[in-house]
Amino acid sequence: MAKTAAKTESPFWKLPIAEFLEQLGASPDGLTSAEAALRLARYGPNLIHGERKKALILQFLTKFKNPLVIILLVASALSAFTGDTTSFFIIGTIVLISVTLDFVQEYRAGQAADRLRQSVAVRGNVVRQGQTQEIPLSELVPGDVSLLASGDMVPGDGRLLEAKDLFVNQALLTGEAFPVEKTAGELPEESDILAAGNTVLMGTSVISGSARVLICRTGQNTELGKIADSLLAKAPATDFEQGTRRFGLLIMRMTILMVLFVLLVNAYFHRPWLESFLFAVALAVGLTPELLPMVVSVTLSRGAMRMAASKVIVKRLASIQNLGSMDVFCTDKTGTLTEARIHLERHLNPLGKESQRVLELAYYNSFFETGLKSTMDDAILEHTEIDASVWKKIDEVQFDFERRRISVLLDNGATRLLVVKGAPEDILRLSISYEADGQAVLSPMDEAARASINAQFEALGNEGFRVLGIASRQVGMDHPHAVVGDEAELVFAGFAAFLDPPKQSARAALAGLAADRVAVKIITGDNELVTKHIFGQLGLPVSGVLTGAEIQQLDDSALAARAEQVNLFCRVTPSQKNRIILALKRRGHVVGYLGDGINDAPSIHSADVGISVDSAVDVAKAAADMILMEQDLGVLHAGVLEGRRTFGNIMKYIMMGTSSNFGNMFSMAGASLFLPFLPMLPVQILLNNLLYDISELPIPLDRVDDDYLSHPRHWDMKFIRNFMLVIGPVSSIFDFLTFYIMLAVFHAGEALFHTGWFIESMATQVLVIFIIRTRKNPFKSRPNPWLIACSLSVVGVAAALPFTPIGKKLGFVAPPAFFFLVLTVMLLAYLLAVEGIKRWFFRRFAAE
Repeated sequence: MAKTAAKTESPFWKLPIAEFLEQLGASPDGLTSAEAALRLARYGPNLIHGERKKALILQFLTKFKNPLVIILLVASALSAFTGDTTSFFIIGTIVLISVTLDFVQEYRAGQAADRLRQSVAVRGNVVRQGQTQEIPLSELVPGDVSLLASGDMVPGDGRLLEAKDLFVNQALLTGEAFPVEKTAGELPEESDILAAGNTVLMGTSVISGSARVLICRTGQNTELGKIADSLLAKAPATDFEQGTRRFGLLIMRMTILMVLFVLLVNAYFHRPWLESFLFAVALAVGLTPELLPMVVSVTLSRGAMRMAASKVIVKRLASIQNLGSMDVFCTDKTGTLTEARIHLERHLNPLGKESQRVLELAYYNSFFETGLKSTMDDAILEHTEIDASVWKKIDEVQFDFERRRISVLLDNGATRLLVVKGAPEDILRLSISYEADGQAVLSPMDEAARASINAQFEALGNEGFRVLGIASRQVGMDHPHAVVGDEAELVFAGFAAFLDPPKQSARAALAGLAADRVAVKIITGDNELVTKHIFGQLGLPVSGVLTGAEIQQLDDSALAARAEQVNLFCRVTPSQKNRIILALKRRGHVVGYLGDGINDAPSIHSADVGISVDSAVDVAKAAADMILMEQDLGVLHAGVLEGRRTFGNIMKYIMMGTSSNFGNMFSMAGASLFLPFLPMLPVQILLNNLLYDISELPIPLDRVDDDYLSHPRHWDMKFIRNFMLVIGPVSSIFDFLTFYIMLAVFHAGEALFHTGWFIESMATQVLVIFIIRTRKNPFKSRPNPWLIACSLSVVGVAAALPFTPIGKKLGFVAPPAFFFLVLTVMLLAYLLAVEGIKRWFFRRFAAE
């Protein structure tokens, strides 16, 4: 046990287990905590794409890789060599402050998001020091003994020490959809690890059974780790991520054109090349949305923190915006529309009478099955008065979502009996007789009997009961195994009927989602009678029903058309769930899917927003973008509104960057055409940009209007471009008016011109946020107090700066008092003009 793990020389699945335990320095009783800590330090965390965190200083220095920052620092260094050391130190200080602000905000946002992700990290059971412990799977090391059960993800490549009815899904590695049985044993001749029946591999999942596994490889050393880059496709960029990238490219293209224009103009007028170059680069810095990544990170992180307070944990930050854009939400009804507190209410024979025989057979089946037990199994097993000790299990046929049933082969020494439980329609179809009055009396399943039993089933469904069919078949004592073919010529015993009452909070949550334009579609394995009954109790209209059998007959285009109209999908298989999700996406919908079972993982992955719950199986939680800590639609509704709020605050920064800020930089480029000097010194442009960035920092905290939250929000590049073309020129018009007043009224020289325009540009581009942040009257939409304080402080600093010694070093001079009176009038006129044009714009270009 105290040995240090050595590198294995032979494939671990071939070696005798005793030899391999010796080689690995491990024991069936697990590692000590001290040894596990040493191995974690040696092998690293058990992660496929574990990002090696850079040291903080390296993360900080990475921020200086921005090409514009590098060019700016190099150009300012050149100016220092020519004797202008003051500009060099001032520019360097401004760049340092700006980069530090960006780094600190983004780092804190990242830390907060990491803490949230860790709170819902998948955990597993291991044996350490002979005791079972639950640890995050990322802390698993070679030599650990892991305990697996139905629904668990296999946390590493390992050798089976013990296995009981273990079936594993290896589709991720082999492409084989059917579960593979695994057993403990030695396979000295097996050369292929994927075919080794004594081995389980990372990334696979346990369908049924249990196992005790010696972990041999973790992280990148696993079979999955070796092929992860090709096998595990990176999540596609969301619409929002693509949109922000396109926006950044648009601004960069315009920046390059403007900078080239400025350089050509200054070269034409034979102005000093170094000063002109610094001016052009500073202009580029002012135009570039360098804060956009930080604003996005901080806003998404704060959104994730607020969602965590509403009991929604976000694993992938970009999914927050997708949740806000979601217009179709798909889920099973259990736990979302119902309480998920299922009770076995009735156990009826084919004549509709209460039957102890039906209860006993149902109990035997649930007691002996080794797969992941459902809530209906739990309800059956509450009847502990039934004694199953006289029976011994010989074999079982695992449940699968295509057959929709499970069979166990039992023996009591005198009889060998196959007990089958599953979807009533299928159990009836496979039955040739029924127990009319106890097991001693069998009656043939003729058409009249079948019709009568079906009528009983429909009556139960109409009353809201979830129903299982129970049947059996006596086989010979020499019948060695249970296979799917044995599920024929059954004797129908009756029905087990369960009630799952509607959730009281569901009605209000569904009404809220509908009011906020999110369509709810139910995708369930239950029959349509039960689902319609639940809908009726909740007062929900049924727009259409589509069953799994009908879906089977539709091609993808026909399914997409039908899925648009239908809100109940019943008796569907897992593959059909996935087809429905993809069909809705092809119709242009942003689709969310909530699931918690093994069969839900593909649909969770396919949806734009994959959602699971904290009580879900590992494979479902691992596939999800976010986890609900409470299985409640009210929690989800709060998350949808938070996603829209987050998107709204990011859009405020983008709208600012495409209007006032862009207009000011455009004016600066235009002014260089007719002014005999630079419109503003490079260091003044950088200071302008820094102060503007500081004023924008509280945007992630800002309130968002209720009417903005009332429907899904999508990225619209055309809308942003139109906003820039309409609002941007307003800023430029007032800038040119400022130029005229400074030259014609105040007869300003270079220093006074720089000062006047610096104050005016800061005031206009900062204060206009109060106009742009809302589509309504700005006095009827209260901004966050921090945004008010920060914006007014920045404008105050800009106005006071020329009167300070620092201002003089920056090239400013004290403007006359009359200037501030003129500035006030111009500022009011500008804000009124923007408000008027904004209202016209939203009437003209925004239908919603």
